[in-house]
Parts: sequence; C-alpha cells; structure tokens
Amino acid sequence: MASFSMLLVNKSLLVTIYRPSITMSDWNAGVIAEFRRNRGKVGGQFEGAPLLLINHTGARTGKSRTNPVMYFKDGHRYLVFASKGGADTNPDWYHNLKAHPDVKIEVGTETIEVRAEEVTGAERNQIYTRNPRSTHSSPSTSKRPRGSSL
Repeated sequence: MASFSMLLVNKSLLVTIYRPSITMSDWNAGVIAEFRRNRGKVGGQFEGAPLLLINHTGARTGKSRTNPVMYFKDGHRYLVFASKGGADTNPDWYHNLKAHPDVKIEVGTETIEVRAEEVTGAERNQIYTRNPRSTHSSPSTSKRPRGSSL
C-alpha cells in the first residue's frame, strides 16, 4: 500500500503520494513481461535496441533466473556485455553464466540453447571497438566489464 501526505498550501489541498521504490528485480520483471507479450519488442530506454533474455541458473542458489540484456550479433554468436551500466563490478548473471554456462536465450519469439563463453584479450578489445552499444565502458577506460560471448 502506498503512503501519502496532505499539505494545505494557499488554501488548496495538495496531496503527495509516495510510492515504494521499485527494485531492480521488479523492473526486470516488467521488461521481461513486456518482451514476451510483444514478441521480443520493448519500449522505454530499450526501445529499438536488440534485446534478448538470458535464462540461467544462480551460481549460489541454483534457482532459475532470467535477465534482459542488450546484445550484439556477431555471425552465429550473440554477444552480451556484462557492463552493469559501467559499474566496477560485474552483474550477478555474469557469475551465474561462469558457474553454469549452458543456458537458454530468448531472441524475439525464438528460444535457443547456447553455451556461454567469456571473450578475452585482443578479441574482446576488437568486439568493444566494433560495438556501438558498449559505450559505458571500453578496454581503454576500464578493466571491467568483461564481455561474455554466448
């Protein structure tokens, strides 16, 4: 239930509604539902961006997880960037893919079984150079994020 407060300002009633903050998990759930409802398309900040869902297993919990991520198609590979928005740490799903690399991805209306492999060294640097969506971090500005190739 949302909490609210009322203030009397210049003889007018002003009602302010405070909504509980949305968690990352709630936000992801909304993106995932929209993706599946609209056959792989979403709006908002991801509108028009190539987006896929990674269905993976938690490294510590063993629970099934799903995360929406942008990707870059490289021939037969789907490349995803574990950038966490440019943070100095990797997202949880990166650690899950390292622990359990056999996953399923959803691209549009298709579900594909894949094996996650981390791209390193010169190939990683070359991928970052070619990908216009890897602007949050690059090999020249940060050691992280690590790009993972699915």
